[in-house]
Amino acid sequence: MDRRTRDGGPVVIGSSSVKQAEEATDTTTDRSVSAQLRRRLGQADLRAVPEARRALREMLVRWGRPGRSETAELLTSELVTNALIHTDRDAVLTATVSPGRLRVEVRDFVGRRPRPRRPDDGDGTHGRGLILVQSLSDAWGVRAHGVGKAVWFELDGEAS
Repeated sequence: MDRRTRDGGPVVIGSSSVKQAEEATDTTTDRSVSAQLRRRLGQADLRAVPEARRALREMLVRWGRPGRSETAELLTSELVTNALIHTDRDAVLTATVSPGRLRVEVRDFVGRRPRPRRPDDGDGTHGRGLILVQSLSDAWGVRAHGVGKAVWFELDGEAS
């Protein structure tokens, strides 16, 4: 699989990179285009949250049915915020989009697994992030890595 743009190199948006790839299938006439956003998130740098949303919005400008990209932005900001608030380390955001599906993954370097929890009435705005991810995504989960974990979600571009 060739992970380069048509002109041979990645497109750079700010400090992130977006890669487009054409993947040939068994027939030469059937091709699908995918794009990938990858961004390193600095330790406790909450400025990364709106920057990640903006970069994702730019990547998803023509993707999915109305409202899907806004849902993707919301869920991405939840995962990025969780990684930056609940760990003492950097994190890495990766978003991969194809015509029918978006997968967003935020990898951190702390092994503690997150759990959705019901927020207390006095909790203010805390405790709702993973509940939103669970409720609004088509699939989500946590994958262990050698060091740390990746929390991910997927959205179907055609779902309403």
